[in-house]
Amino acid sequence: MARYLDPKVDLTFKKVFGKHAHLVKSLLNALLPLPENRVIESVEYLTPEQIPDNPASKFSIVDVKCVDNRGRHFIVEMQSYWNSAFFMRSLYNAAKVYSSQLKKSDSFGQLRNVYSLAIVNDIAFPKLKKYDDYIHEYYFINKNHPKDDVRTDIGMVFVELPKYKPSDKAEKVMQELWMKFLTEVKDGTTDVSADILNNPETSEALDILE
Repeated sequence: MARYLDPKVDLTFKKVFGKHAHLVKSLLNALLPLPENRVIESVEYLTPEQIPDNPASKFSIVDVKCVDNRGRHFIVEMQSYWNSAFFMRSLYNAAKVYSSQLKKSDSFGQLRNVYSLAIVNDIAFPKLKKYDDYIHEYYFINKNHPKDDVRTDIGMVFVELPKYKPSDKAEKVMQELWMKFLTEVKDGTTDVSADILNNPETSEALDILE
């Protein structure tokens, strides 16, 4: 009987999503609110080290960093416990990636979107605890016209695993499968849902954890 490690642990998370580009591509497409005509087709890994140009600036490391075929940059992080500093860290890292795209002679029109996806195994926003939604999106908005003027140059998406409840949303099959994968599998797990086993991508991720 197969026995699996927890995918939410730093080492195993990076083993699954930091070394298999097609799996992190699938996760990003499933959890990020990308338009159908803007899905990620392929990704290339970048160094997770955020090295500043100025030695006096703060150095940071993210779990996974990659760029897709459209030039969009993605940061993926697994966080076990929430604290307010993590939100600021996520914004700092996303802004660092955004600002590092251009060289001196480049035009601002060459900038591409940056998305930060943070998967949190905790209640990330206590003030929003009364709401059922477990995916929270943060972008630049016009305060007077928040629905009509949204800038996605930098997007931060936080996923609260403890608030997830399985469903059968036909239009979000992969989102459901990856959420089940992340919430069902723990250290020593031997039995997992049949739909996780039967899907090629989540099944491959399980093999890595075995």
